[in-house]
Amino acid sequence: MKNKLLLLLFLSVSAISFEAAPAATPNAFTESSRENLGQVGAFRTGRYNNLFSQLIGKSETESDEKIDTAFQLLFFGNDSTRRVYYPDKSDSTMAYIEDIGNGDVRTEGMSYGMMIAVQMDRQDVFDKLWKWAKTNMQIKEGPHNGYFAWHCRTDGSIIDSNAASDGEEWFVMSLFFASGRWGNGSGIFDYEEEANGILHTMLHKEDEPEHGRVTNMFDGEEKLVVFVPAIGANEFTDPSYQLPHYYELWSRWAGKDNGFWKEAVVASRKLLKSSANPRTGLCPDYSRFDGTPVSTLSGGHADFRFDAWRVAMNAAMDYEWFAEDKWQVEECNRLLEFFTNQGIDKYGNQFTLDGRQLGKDHSTGLVAMNAVAAIASTNANRKDFVEALWNAQVPSGLYRYYDGMLYMLGLLQVSGNFRIYPPMGK
Repeated sequence: MKNKLLLLLFLSVSAISFEAAPAATPNAFTESSRENLGQVGAFRTGRYNNLFSQLIGKSETESDEKIDTAFQLLFFGNDSTRRVYYPDKSDSTMAYIEDIGNGDVRTEGMSYGMMIAVQMDRQDVFDKLWKWAKTNMQIKEGPHNGYFAWHCRTDGSIIDSNAASDGEEWFVMSLFFASGRWGNGSGIFDYEEEANGILHTMLHKEDEPEHGRVTNMFDGEEKLVVFVPAIGANEFTDPSYQLPHYYELWSRWAGKDNGFWKEAVVASRKLLKSSANPRTGLCPDYSRFDGTPVSTLSGGHADFRFDAWRVAMNAAMDYEWFAEDKWQVEECNRLLEFFTNQGIDKYGNQFTLDGRQLGKDHSTGLVAMNAVAAIASTNANRKDFVEALWNAQVPSGLYRYYDGMLYMLGLLQVSGNFRIYPPMGK
């Protein structure tokens, strides 16, 4: 769904401190205790809210069964209609997540798949995905050395050597969590070392003498992740790439540059505020570093489109984990109010920032992201969005990739099963 093919067009035209608590089993909380927990955040308490239980009365067993069913269908279901996770045909120790509609493999999907695997405690799935990404997607030489090609063919051949910044961000976070959940192995399975290696490249690419037109993945002055680390495409960002809750953890866990990551937390939260429409809460797909929409690219990315669905997830999870920014509550309230007014069971999937509908499809991926917004929201209607996710069918068919990945992430987050796993000794 995510139209990163625009990246090719753009580049060619351009010529381019708390102590972490251990993860704990989530408990059922009343609304008043939820508010008290939210003021501290799961990073300190080790407790996570299950909104399926709290808001719509589902048991922990029912929640677990819902998640397991979705995982089994998306990862091991019918080859043609259900699954997005496929074993590599030439090497049984590797596997990939396929964007079915486009017939390719993207760092976005691979890193989401790894995050889902670590949250599901499936080291076998995680290691197969990571080995495929490391073997086929990570560039081993030249200006892009150390970055991951944002999409490849299913045979592992690279389509475009440029990196898409969100892939690296999610790779790093999933690797740190893998280190915390399973411990570090050797070689490419020394998860913590691999995470730190990617972080180093993200911040120090321009220190390499042969970097050419390839740049750092974060702007050194703005402290913000760039859309693509290449001259021209590094002059703006994507609000859905803003992951302040991940940067908070990197500021504590990274082997170096911890001060930079702390500054990135502040900058990222600020960007989310400045890019969101103050009435609707909608963000654009792409924005300048001051939050103004990027309107010079084709494809309407100054509007709320497929990338922007994920802003709700990022704001809500940052609040769930750290509860540092009350604006995130206000933002999630605005978003849910806007989509309630559009019709809870029929709202479209693309809008101008002031709320004019551009796309009529009622997409499961957006349903999932709005349910995640309910984690931070205080609106009475937030339960309607949680119930909508519960009632949604597991995505199937040609376009099941993006909807399916967001659906799976949404189930984990709304059920309190998207947890922090600190590396050993952190």
